[in-house]
Amino acid sequence: MAMNLNKMVFKFVRFSFSILVTLLVVACLIKLGASCYEFGYRVFTEKPMEEAPGTDKVVEVTADMSEIEIGKLLEKNGLVRDEKLFYAQLKLSAYSGKLRPGTYTLNTSMTAKEMMVVMTTVLEEDTETETESEAKAAT
Repeated sequence: MAMNLNKMVFKFVRFSFSILVTLLVVACLIKLGASCYEFGYRVFTEKPMEEAPGTDKVVEVTADMSEIEIGKLLEKNGLVRDEKLFYAQLKLSAYSGKLRPGTYTLNTSMTAKEMMVVMTTVLEEDTETETESEAKAAT
């Protein structure tokens, strides 16, 4: 009888432990899913850091900077909340791989997309300089 009781207690403990582990895994999956959903939602709906008129910030993007480093620079200057979020937004946009080196005046009331547009736009001065360089190279 005592042996039978020990077996039952052992089975009960093992079953309880299995349920506990299963609940823990389910809770972790729910937490992970909620976190992933929030990040994905923010990729498409992130608001600017401040309401208009915001604050102008001057940032310098160099030719050797990677896109994640540009995100770090923007976060450091208070232009975006999260460098990884900016990187994800950039990779999912038409501006991926098109950011140009230069010194930019960005505003805290700009969205990430608006900043990307500014950092990919060729200024008239740049166009003139490129045309002059091409003309010199041709001669």
